[in-house]
Amino acid sequence: MPPGLSRATLIGTALQLAMVVLGHLVPALRDPGFALGGMGFSALAGWLYARSAGAGWGASLGGGAVAGGVCAVIGIGVSVGLGDVPVGLLGLGTLSSVITGVIGAAIARAFRNK
Repeated sequence: MPPGLSRATLIGTALQLAMVVLGHLVPALRDPGFALGGMGFSALAGWLYARSAGAGWGASLGGGAVAGGVCAVIGIGVSVGLGDVPVGLLGLGTLSSVITGVIGAAIARAFRNK
């Protein structure tokens, strides 16, 4: 994994896990907090990757998808393990976060100084 992708994924994963633990301890934060926070953190991970990569559109969007999806699947997996969300959310939540990772990367790529 390229260093920029590792960094973006680790940051996104740390944020996802912090949100999951907080939501586990304070159940009122789960809905809609998990959905909005999870996709937001995945978008941030995609944005971080595209800002650091200096790559073209394809590589930026692909890396954003990976960063957003990986951090989400880990966070959702922990949340499933804690019994806070159903296992069926793993697929839908990860797909949504892949898409928001791409959106974050596209925003970063579009506004990157040449």
